[in-house]
Amino acid sequence: MPEQAATLTSQQKTTSRRPAGTLYRGREGMWSWVLHRITGVAIFFFLLVHILDTALVRVSPEAYNAVISSYQTPIMGLGETALVGAIVFHAFNGIRIILIDFWNAKYQKAMFYVVVALWVVTMLAFVPRHLINVFSH
Repeated sequence: MPEQAATLTSQQKTTSRRPAGTLYRGREGMWSWVLHRITGVAIFFFLLVHILDTALVRVSPEAYNAVISSYQTPIMGLGETALVGAIVFHAFNGIRIILIDFWNAKYQKAMFYVVVALWVVTMLAFVPRHLINVFSH
């Protein structure tokens, strides 16, 4: 009987160690994976729309010009900023994944923070120049 009580308490201890608020561990590797998938899907849908609106030029040049003129709004400029942010993160994180595959996975946590730092530096260089162009027209 005391063995069952000891077993129950050890089982209760293992189930109570789950992080609050998430089903997963929530470490850098998981967030890197989630962000990589989200940015990849976003880039895919952008490319799909880009191919469709570019193909419109063969069907109707007037319709193509109307679509392109609708892209030259501040809202779309902010969307372009998000698109560049997604592409830059996806590219840097892709390099990180390649390095983990061919080098050593024990540095993956540090490499994630390097990716985030490079992303921040790149976006700090891009966003002000882009937004000045977007809102000055």
